[in-house]
Amino acid sequence: ALESRGEVAQLILADGSPPIQGRSFGAAAAVSGEVVFNTGMVGYPEALTDPSYRGQILVLTFPLIGNYGVPDESIRDEYDLPTYFESNEIHIAGLVVS
Repeated sequence: ALESRGEVAQLILADGSPPIQGRSFGAAAAVSGEVVFNTGMVGYPEALTDPSYRGQILVLTFPLIGNYGVPDESIRDEYDLPTYFESNEIHIAGLVVS
């Protein structure tokens, strides 16, 4: 069995439905934002750094997030932009994974 780590956290939706409980990881902070989904099997570093997700709580639906690591951010394209990232910073307000 997997060991539960992290503090108990809740995702509270505006529709008044019961809170969804899980475990937190990373920074201990309360955030609010629109909950959006990304169903991609790969590309989570791109999703985390995509400016279109600014201020949103991103739900990654594929269960193997983090299993293949994060690409080297020093690899740049011909315009000196990070090859495997959409920008130089993380734009999401929160991240939900299974």
